[in-house]
Amino acid sequence: MIEKSWIGRELTPSVLEIERGRLRSFARAIGETDPVYHDVSAARAAGYADLPVPPTFLFAADLDSGALDAMLADMGIPIARILHGEQGFTHHRPACAGDVLTVTSHIADIYDKKNGALEFVEKRSAARNQHGELVAEMRTVIVVRN
Repeated sequence: MIEKSWIGRELTPSVLEIERGRLRSFARAIGETDPVYHDVSAARAAGYADLPVPPTFLFAADLDSGALDAMLADMGIPIARILHGEQGFTHHRPACAGDVLTVTSHIADIYDKKNGALEFVEKRSAARNQHGELVAEMRTVIVVRN
């Protein structure tokens, strides 16, 4: 069983530099065809400072930072036993290429179902830009199979 003492624990912050090439690649990967995600001129004409971050990009960027891997290792959870259970976003302001985001996270809850056969780790995160402005709040639920 995962120790409940992890609830409330702050995780190491992740710093994510948002690059145009990465945004374009992500937009292609998810099938996004809106020109604002591929063409800087179209993005600026739409009122963005540069290419905007697609809505689910922050989850992928947070994964790239290694924060989830470090959390699982610290908690003693083998990656082979996990499933991605749920992901949610609340967007507060756009982030664009050139922004530097800092993601801070904490373990919000740990609970089990099916008499402990499944355990759930809920992680809550906040992404702020280089000006300290809240860009998005994220909720991730990891399922651990026992």
